[in-house]
Amino acid sequence: MRLIVAIVAAAALAACASMGRPEGGPIDETPPVFVRSTPRPGAVNVERDRITIEFDENVQLKDAMNKVVVSPAQKTMPKISAAGRRVTINLMDSLQPNTTYTIDFTDAISDLNEGNELDGFAFDFATGPTIDTLAIAGMVFEAENLEPAQGMLVGVHSNLSDTALTKVAFDRITKTNQLGQFVIRNLKPGTYRIFAINDVNRDNKWDRTEDIAFYDTLISPTASRKTRTDTLKAADGTDSIAETAYTAYAPDDVLLTWFNEKYKAQYMSKYERKQRNKIYFEMGAPSDSFPELTITGGEFDGMNLKDLSVLKSSATRDTLEYWLTDRRLIDTDSLFIAARYLKTDSTDNLSWTTDTLSFVFRDKKKNTKKEKEKEKDKEKKQSSDTTDTVPPKVELLKITPLIQGTAEVYSPLRISTETPLSRFDSNAVHLHQLVDSNWVEVEITPMALVDTLNPLIYGTDVKWTPGEKYKLTIDSLGMTGIYDISNGPVTAEFTVRPLEDYSSINFNITGLPTDASAVAQLLNNQDKPVRSEPVNGGVAAFRHIQPGTYYARLFVDRNGNGLYDGGNVADSIQPEEVYYFSKKLSLKKNWDINQPWDINELPIDQQKPLDIKKNKPKKKRGEEDMMNPDDEDDQYYDEFGNPSVDPDDPFGKRKGRNYNRTNRDQNAANGRAGYRGSGSLGRLR
Repeated sequence: MRLIVAIVAAAALAACASMGRPEGGPIDETPPVFVRSTPRPGAVNVERDRITIEFDENVQLKDAMNKVVVSPAQKTMPKISAAGRRVTINLMDSLQPNTTYTIDFTDAISDLNEGNELDGFAFDFATGPTIDTLAIAGMVFEAENLEPAQGMLVGVHSNLSDTALTKVAFDRITKTNQLGQFVIRNLKPGTYRIFAINDVNRDNKWDRTEDIAFYDTLISPTASRKTRTDTLKAADGTDSIAETAYTAYAPDDVLLTWFNEKYKAQYMSKYERKQRNKIYFEMGAPSDSFPELTITGGEFDGMNLKDLSVLKSSATRDTLEYWLTDRRLIDTDSLFIAARYLKTDSTDNLSWTTDTLSFVFRDKKKNTKKEKEKEKDKEKKQSSDTTDTVPPKVELLKITPLIQGTAEVYSPLRISTETPLSRFDSNAVHLHQLVDSNWVEVEITPMALVDTLNPLIYGTDVKWTPGEKYKLTIDSLGMTGIYDISNGPVTAEFTVRPLEDYSSINFNITGLPTDASAVAQLLNNQDKPVRSEPVNGGVAAFRHIQPGTYYARLFVDRNGNGLYDGGNVADSIQPEEVYYFSKKLSLKKNWDINQPWDINELPIDQQKPLDIKKNKPKKKRGEEDMMNPDDEDDQYYDEFGNPSVDPDDPFGKRKGRNYNRTNRDQNAANGRAGYRGSGSLGRLR
């Protein structure tokens, strides 16, 4: 027995001394819990400017300078720190009398060990005998692509004048979370204007260069007592109904879509002459007009530069390149030009101004003795060569066909020239098609400039035969540039892609406002348009699409220009409405798909597919992965090309709490309401 006891004791000691990893408990997946504070939440008649908040575990602060918002806005950034279970806030500005203060931490607080974020935590107190309790909630998206606006400043003005936005700091502010949601808390009863801005300079006011979203109508927040019904399950499995009273704050469905007016001050930002034959100008902003350029001094004094050059301009007229055409002007080392143009003045208005600009060009000199000797040796060698043994080198004008290899059936025929042309012989351009091993010439309309602002691109439209081979030839001396240099022979062969290599898709669109113009766009996996088509009779037809994975969006083209347009604050013009098709489109060769698209089937915040969304919220610990768009089971079309909807697909038939935008008239009537239901104010209850 003594031996047995000794063996058991030895085994126990060995087990205690053995090395190994202790088994821990379950992973902590919950954020910190508020325990107490000084002063208490909602306290009144507060005089101290130091606030301490304690939690049930050790906490940390992440990016407090950018995430934590104190309202009313502080001129001096508060000092905020975390130590152990305590967060301390020292307000550096003097407390205002009879004012409700809100410290909104957004998602800056998390536990120290696991990093579980306490999203939406806010603390309030009042320096007077009462505390303001009203609130406004909503969401902010980028107007053009419905990206959730993360960390954007949202503020309200009780000053309803048009100048308050740029002259006066917001009354109360907050910031959006990862989903673009916001809650402006502790508002007084009254009427407000609401805005969202990308406050780059941190002055709580809007500058014209900053992003902005604004609401169409005034907002008067309210609060009301309501009841909700919950089903409770007892231990024996029986159900019971319980009613709970709560305070409902409204509005809780404000939708703001931000844009940028792309404002830039107009001025001449650059002018230079890097080559003898070119003068380059760059303006600070797009312009509707060209500058007036007059040569001063010399034999061309008083002459307009446009009469002595060929202009190549960007579409927005802010990048200008003048190709000088007169040899005497090109050989002049120093040019002086009086430039008269529109410039933004101190009152932010455009007015005409005139500057005298100097353009000096010097040929590169041979600075070293070695370079000079090398140049002399080259000249001697050239003079010793006889013309009958070494033919003189002929300078040729370079012509580049812009179709190489494979041509799309919808591609126009284009060529690019090295310099602007002074002569273009359309009879020198030939297009041949390979028919039964023979090249047969195809009749085409004469080439012409594609864009009058770009004198280097010529082209014409051709009705191609799919799958056939073509050859473009240009005869020697068919084109002459402005410097009297002509082209040599040009040949390019290519094959037009056959129709069976393409796919096509027709969107049958419903939900558009009556008589509204709209443009649908196919997008790549980077959310960039690859093709745009107008919506005619409720149908957007995309033909001759190369196989691949695509996405789609649509914008209401209010001005009918075929381009997406943002808003304008001064004229109270909202950006054009955008809708996304909520599923990816996997197109294969020789497929023709007719796809229904109800633009109001899903709320705005649920329309954009997750796999092309850039501002994705961080996944919380323990949270399951959302739908993987690359899973084999996640196919949106069956093998016959028919739409297939997975009933468990979170982007399919799910109905969220958010408002379903229909048309601008309804938006105006409803105050451009954002998303429906309890909204972000659920975090207040």
